Amino acid sequence: MTAKGADRPFYIYLAYSGRTLIVGANQSALQVLIDAGVDIEPGCMLGGCGMCVADFVEGDLIHKDLCLTENDRKALFCPCVSRAGTRIVLPL
Repeated sequence: MTAKGADRPFYIYLAYSGRTLIVGANQSALQVLIDAGVDIEPGCMLGGCGMCVADFVEGDLIHKDLCLTENDRKALFCPCVSRAGTRIVLPL
């Protein structure tokens, strides 16, 4: 059983390359993307600057950033702090 507030693992599917990445409970999506060779700038790593903002196609995002508007959150996410319930699809 996961403690309240603890992050759970989830999957990132990279639509153009066909790869699936696993984001562990104690990892950021940003670090997993960087480790997989995705060209993405890390920025502040706190969800405040928006430098790492990425497009997403679908998924059950859990937004934890401070920089995106509600409208932005329909198509973007901050992989440095945001997560998914189970899976997200990125156009990469």
